[in-house]
Amino acid sequence: MANPSGAGRSTPVLGQKVLRPRQQVEEALQKAVLDGQLQTGDRLPPETELARQFSVSRPTIREALSALESRGLIRKVPGAGGGSFVQAVNHTALGQVVQESMHNLLRLGGLDFDEVAMVRQHLEAPAAVLAAQNRTDEDVARLREILAEQKRRTVDDPMIAELDAQFHVGIAKMSGNRVLAALIYALHRESEPVAYLDLSPKVGRETFAQHQRIVKAIENRDPEAAEKAITEHLTYLRAHLRKHFDEHGGSIAM
Repeated sequence: MANPSGAGRSTPVLGQKVLRPRQQVEEALQKAVLDGQLQTGDRLPPETELARQFSVSRPTIREALSALESRGLIRKVPGAGGGSFVQAVNHTALGQVVQESMHNLLRLGGLDFDEVAMVRQHLEAPAAVLAAQNRTDEDVARLREILAEQKRRTVDDPMIAELDAQFHVGIAKMSGNRVLAALIYALHRESEPVAYLDLSPKVGRETFAQHQRIVKAIENRDPEAAEKAITEHLTYLRAHLRKHFDEHGGSIAM
């Protein structure tokens, strides 16, 4: 005889996540890119047409497109003949996706500083070795441009942290390994190590000299020297960052 109360039976799961219109548009467009329905370089329909197709407002479309741009899946080109174009999936795009996941891990996971710093060192040392082996003249010229800009600015300039990120991510890109470059991009951009240094003029001069030694080794195509130079640099950063985090609880809570 059937049990009218349903006792002993598992409760079926009927619900599913309900998305807001912006999220629905974002996921639909992301799926079209990742599934290949939209190819690299393709221009998306205008905002008015997308709003009509999805039956949502133009501000909703703009929000969805901005989210996709921040993930590196599309790029926006202003002016006549511009629009939203599907972006090539390179180390930056991959790094942005990894960074998004790493963001919550670093801020909510209570990671010890040494865990993050050691991963950086284990990733950036082989990246410098590969950069020394694979670099082009244009790569070296770009690093020297960054050095020149660093030398021109004072240690309290807000661009110093950005230039440091460009320097380290640039070397990672020169490695030729996009996965390695993506991980370094995500870790460096998310933790922004130089932002936490006590950048006195003395520390600024020393970190700049360390950058110079790294570039010289890469320019000379000397993998061993490049590995040694960047390891010394990262060890120096770890010592100063350890002091900062010891004074602020000893964990990555930014």
